[in-house]
Amino acid sequence: MRKFFQEIKADLKFKTAGPGQKLSEPSRAPREKPKAEAAPKPRRGPTDEAQMAAAAALARMELKPKARLPSSQEAIKNQVRKELMAEAAASEELSDLASPDQEGAAAPSVSGVYFICPLTGAVVRKDKKEKHIREAIQSYFSVDPVAASIMEIHTLNKDREKVRVGVETMAKYLDNIYLHPEEEKYRKIKLQNKVFQERISCLEGIHRFFQAIGFETKTLPVPGQETAEEYYVLKEEMLTKLEDLKDYKEQLLSSEPVRAQLDRQLCVFKPSPEAARFELPNDFYNLTAEEIKREQQLRTEAVEKASMLRTRAMREKEEQREMRKYNYTLVRVRFPDGYILQGTFYARESVSVLYNFVREALRDDWLPFELLGPGGLKLTDENLAFNECGLVPSALLTLAWDAAVMADIQASGEEHPASPLKPELLSRAQTLS
Repeated sequence: MRKFFQEIKADLKFKTAGPGQKLSEPSRAPREKPKAEAAPKPRRGPTDEAQMAAAAALARMELKPKARLPSSQEAIKNQVRKELMAEAAASEELSDLASPDQEGAAAPSVSGVYFICPLTGAVVRKDKKEKHIREAIQSYFSVDPVAASIMEIHTLNKDREKVRVGVETMAKYLDNIYLHPEEEKYRKIKLQNKVFQERISCLEGIHRFFQAIGFETKTLPVPGQETAEEYYVLKEEMLTKLEDLKDYKEQLLSSEPVRAQLDRQLCVFKPSPEAARFELPNDFYNLTAEEIKREQQLRTEAVEKASMLRTRAMREKEEQREMRKYNYTLVRVRFPDGYILQGTFYARESVSVLYNFVREALRDDWLPFELLGPGGLKLTDENLAFNECGLVPSALLTLAWDAAVMADIQASGEEHPASPLKPELLSRAQTLS
């Protein structure tokens, strides 16, 4: 039986050995089976999504921490400086791309952030606000020089602590004159006095205030000193107007800075499928010089702590920083009939401001309603700020009426207006593009 199987194996081996070959012939290489050539596939260029994904991947690779941490404070600062410069260059490129002058660019949802000057009532853009207020105060000198100089002191000096100290020191000067009018020494203020120089003279508008309330500059001799010095001296006629000095002191202490009011830029749009699309201008993102410095400091701290495990307190601190990222937000409220109400708000304003904004636009402001955020989340806590609710830098909300009240209105048989918005707002309704 074994011999039988050996013969079968030998026979199979002989058949699979291929064609025979004489010993006198040169050896032949084994013939390979021809392979079917696959037709070349046409090469397709990367899609937009692929390009965006590749760019995002490259950005993530660049942002990944290096194996070696900076070995010195100077290296840390240099790293932060490089990152900020790169971000600034990127933001400039994005600004150029988002420019409305560029062909094919989408029109912004609002042209910018605007403010209302309380002195003139004029509506001015954010970057023109400070200049306009300064000019408005200057113009007010022809109406009331005392009030205008007080506005200068409180508005144009940004360090609130310096203003407080300077104002309180000036109030003491005026108190001494009011309480001791017969004492000549209290009616004179040496300009080179150390206290006057450190607390008062450094404030913008202070000299115009002294001139407005009846002081004049005089050069007077100083006992025991060869050179004379400059003084503010109260005019003699002001001794008969001591009550006015007291009023000026009270105005100085009680005044507040002149602050422009944020213009809501209320708009009403007709029903549109584009309601959720926002194109915001740079005013919603640009940082001031102070904000850039603060951001650089925060980034320096982040690089220094890059090797540390983040605690819960650290995570909460980072969340707070993220909430402070935006100063303004553009909010749209869509009504059940499809009409859209739009307004601009501070990112740190409470949601209660939005509820009042909507009520003021209603024909019947007593109708109860709720505002629903993304995903149908109800904004029930009106004390929360917009940035705490994730409604920055823009948000589309939905208005929902109280079902029980609406059922009672329908049951009463009274005619209900086609739209709950005020007619004067509906007459200005725009088409959302």
